[in-house]
Amino acid sequence: MDKHITAPLTEETIADLHAGDMVYITGTIYTARDAAHKRMAETLDRGEELPLSLQGNVIYYMGPSPAREGRVIGSAGPTTAGRMDSYTPRILDLGLKGMIGKGRRSEEVKRAIVRNGAVYFAAIGGAGALLSRSITAAEVIAYEDLGTEAVRKLTVENFPAIVVIDSAGHDMYQNTL
Repeated sequence: MDKHITAPLTEETIADLHAGDMVYITGTIYTARDAAHKRMAETLDRGEELPLSLQGNVIYYMGPSPAREGRVIGSAGPTTAGRMDSYTPRILDLGLKGMIGKGRRSEEVKRAIVRNGAVYFAAIGGAGALLSRSITAAEVIAYEDLGTEAVRKLTVENFPAIVVIDSAGHDMYQNTL
């Protein structure tokens, strides 16, 4: 079923999402990949605040290519979500409600998704140029020294994704592959 949703996510929106649903996300999402997740974990270990609020937010596992002239961002395809699995349960416990990536997640991450009433979306790998068209604004907000892996605040309009793991723990990959 196709659904149009707004980010940040509410509990009501998440409860209405089911594995296999096609969604179009409009609103604000953030990017963070491996290096940014490591830096966030180190920040938390020092007892410091993260550079962004996680409450209700969505993190897109993506590092864009440079923007071409006239565009706000370059190719914006997803990276493999499993690379963030060691950090994800802790971040979900702090209020993150959605993640966008590609590929399977660990059992520990699935349990954290259910425990926190969150959701995991997949974006289509190899379609980064197409996905970038849904991004209307991009701004580096933290860890600029990480280059493409810096944390970015994105404004998206009808960003296409598929619900892979819903808040009840239903996993589209397990049910169809």
